[in-house]
Amino acid sequence: MIQKETNVEPSGAKVVFADAKEGVRQAVEEVFSRFPQTLDLIRDRGEAWVKVNAVDLRPYCFTDPAVVVEAVRVLKDAGAKQVKVVENSTQGNITRLVARATGLFDACKEAGAEFLCLDETREATVFLPNLQRFANISLAVHDALIRDRDQRFYLSIPKLKTHSMTTMTLSVKNQFGFFHHGSRVEDHNFLLHRKIADLYSLVRPDFVLVDGLFATNHGHYPAKANIDESVVATDVILGGEDPLAVDAAGASFLGIAPESVEHLRLASQDRDNRDAPEFFVENQALFEQRRQSFTDELLHRLPEDLVILRGRERCCREGCQNNTESVAEFLHCDFKGQGGFTILMGKGVDPELVAGLKGRVHLAGTCAAADWQRELEVRLGTRNVTASLGCNNLPDTIRGLCRHMKVSPISLASVNPVTALGALVSAHLRGTRARVPKLF
Repeated sequence: MIQKETNVEPSGAKVVFADAKEGVRQAVEEVFSRFPQTLDLIRDRGEAWVKVNAVDLRPYCFTDPAVVVEAVRVLKDAGAKQVKVVENSTQGNITRLVARATGLFDACKEAGAEFLCLDETREATVFLPNLQRFANISLAVHDALIRDRDQRFYLSIPKLKTHSMTTMTLSVKNQFGFFHHGSRVEDHNFLLHRKIADLYSLVRPDFVLVDGLFATNHGHYPAKANIDESVVATDVILGGEDPLAVDAAGASFLGIAPESVEHLRLASQDRDNRDAPEFFVENQALFEQRRQSFTDELLHRLPEDLVILRGRERCCREGCQNNTESVAEFLHCDFKGQGGFTILMGKGVDPELVAGLKGRVHLAGTCAAADWQRELEVRLGTRNVTASLGCNNLPDTIRGLCRHMKVSPISLASVNPVTALGALVSAHLRGTRARVPKLF
């Protein structure tokens, strides 16, 4: 619940909005300056870890390197002797390649920080208390931010984005990058928000600084062809000491009710038995002036001859549905991906419609594959049927859709093929656990 500036003492956690039109450095400094206790904590801890959002190398998908440079500079000026910037990019990506292509490697070098590719670290197993199951996260994260938590300052720098599967993504969702790829496929369905909130109960930032220079509309993964409709210059930096409050303020700034973001609601329930945290905004005038009305709904720019059959019993937008449709959208919009095939997703697809299928088929997720893969392979031939097992198996989704849409997977890197191959080899030599599709 937002508390507006009045003469009455505000309640809830403070979230500062700063105008970045006058410069990123000034805005970052302004946010930190409103929290002197945070600056003291940075000095006392001595070492700082910074979690950025570098899900992919496509434009506007990652934390702006300029914000990272200025944040690291503040950390060092406050007394941090060592700063590590960490990330594990989305499935289908190698973090080392993403960090190079986005300029994050160079930004860290400029600022005097180390970039740590979490996909190249060993695994540690954690227990998710409400989900009641185990998952693997980076051992480096476990040791630094869970086991020895009081020895390091932990800063999260998410990018201000809507998200087609989780409504929006800020600091709480940003921690999903701590999971190794093998633990991201399971529960990437109607249980996804619970999984995100459970991880937050184990590890949480000391401070959140949001890169709000631009915000994404219609999901977190805008196609280049749709940038004009999907990216808005908001020119703000926001932050605070309470991650839930900062995320709630970010949601409100995007015109999204915080209580409608399920992982925020669950995390707030876990902590305070509230549907959303209370917060108040410093620089309310800027908040109101730049506030927008965004949506997490995809644009649904798909080939006209692409047929999608969705399950009537279950078709989770947090997994098979929007994971698959977002990939199909950017393959079509940016790489001229073709249609002429059918996608089945979810549980309970109409049998009469399946019986009439001809040609090529992609089965999105275990539910659809369990019901129809064998039958369709026998009837249509194994070469005409692809499947992505699990609930968010991005490598197999990319592989299958690229095959049907006639797009080369290596073209998705949008960098020199030699550079992409070099990063891939380098990451494998360092023991990467990233799951990527075959490039050829």
